[in-house]
This record gives sequence, structure tokens and C-alpha cells, in this order.
Amino acid sequence: MTSNVILLDTLKIKSKVGNLKPGVKYIYERNGEKIYAREVGKSQRTMIGKYTDPFNENLTINYELENTWKDILRESQTNPTLQEALERVKILYHLSKDHGQK
Repeated sequence: MTSNVILLDTLKIKSKVGNLKPGVKYIYERNGEKIYAREVGKSQRTMIGKYTDPFNENLTINYELENTWKDILRESQTNPTLQEALERVKILYHLSKDHGQK
């Protein structure tokens, strides 16, 4: 079993990593697909995510699409026009799904 270890300062990390404390140094470890974080000098670790191969073209396309949809959903919380458009997309999705159309 191979484990990759990286030492990073959480202030320099741009992605959200859960409830990690700002300014504390963490060791990040990957074991297979699971990514863990633990404070330097401590043994208890917390799973903070899953690893996907950035060179896998299908995953990269899906990742980019998923991030776009997440951004749209986040923005729709304060944008009534997007809220209405998303409701129409949901209706179209359910109608198409219910009638076997793709």
C-alpha cells in the first residue's frame, strides 16, 4: 500500500478542506483514492476528500462540468433569474426522463 505525503500550510491552500484550522501546518496523505489531513506531530487524521486522476480526460471533463454546475447553483441562491432558469431545467429533465428521451 503506497501513501503520498505532502506538508502544506493551510493558509496557502485555495480549496475548501473542511474544518481544518487556518494557519496550522498539516500533513496531507493519500492512500488510494482517499485524501487525509493531520496536524504536524499528531497521529489522528481526517479524511478530507477523494483523489481523481487529472490526466483522465473523461474525469477532467466531468470535473469541469460539475464545477460549473456548482457555481451556477451557488449563484442561483441570490439570483432570481438563475433560480427560474434552473426550475425550468429541472422540469425539462424530469419530463425527458419520465418519457424515456435523452
